[in-house]
Amino acid sequence: MSKVPRVPEGERIYAIGDVHGRADLLLDLIERIKSDMKQGTAARHTIVFLGDYVDRGSDNREVLETLSGRPFGDTEMICLIGNHEAVMLQFLQDAEIGRDWVRFGGDTTLASYGARLRRESPSIGELLKAQETLAANLPAHHLDFLHGLKLSFRAGDYLFVHAGIRPGVPLEEQDGNDLIWIRNRFLDSDVDHGCIVVHGHTPNLEVQSRHNRIGIDTGAYFSGRLTAAVLENDIRRFIAT
Repeated sequence: MSKVPRVPEGERIYAIGDVHGRADLLLDLIERIKSDMKQGTAARHTIVFLGDYVDRGSDNREVLETLSGRPFGDTEMICLIGNHEAVMLQFLQDAEIGRDWVRFGGDTTLASYGARLRRESPSIGELLKAQETLAANLPAHHLDFLHGLKLSFRAGDYLFVHAGIRPGVPLEEQDGNDLIWIRNRFLDSDVDHGCIVVHGHTPNLEVQSRHNRIGIDTGAYFSGRLTAAVLENDIRRFIAT
């Protein structure tokens, strides 16, 4: 961008990367953010979760229970959908997607709701049984939370999405699948998107702070580091477990 990117005047935004079943880190970061919110003079706070709350880590049910309970009270909290939530919802409608889901972490989400599904060549009967168990044990408020997830959020010069955007495509014409799945074409792009894209999806041990994007998935489920970007006026900083 030709100008210094800013968030709306008087607002401080906390954008939180991929949780992936690490309820312990989520609770830790929530407390760190609550403490940080007491500092400074921001008139308004907004919390943005960038998706991928489930899979890989072991405490997926606890993560959804925490988020669906609105841990920041009356503070505005926007939760975006990640590819892992999209596949979880798809599994509830189409059991056969479970063959793919368990290979990239869905087995831990199923286990947290009392379902079991082996990673290698599950039968259709096993898939249907796991689907039935998940549907029976998934609390209604967890399902409501998942159905209420958004694809994107815009504030000032920042766009918040799970994975990224397709370079060269106007923001209003972006495909939802790209917003939750895209990788290399977005990550390798050096073009000016007309905004700074804040995203998760692709883990790195360090925050990726670029001129056109900020990647804040620091691999919580394997690194123990869950990160939030803090954006206020023209300043960007980071809080991590």
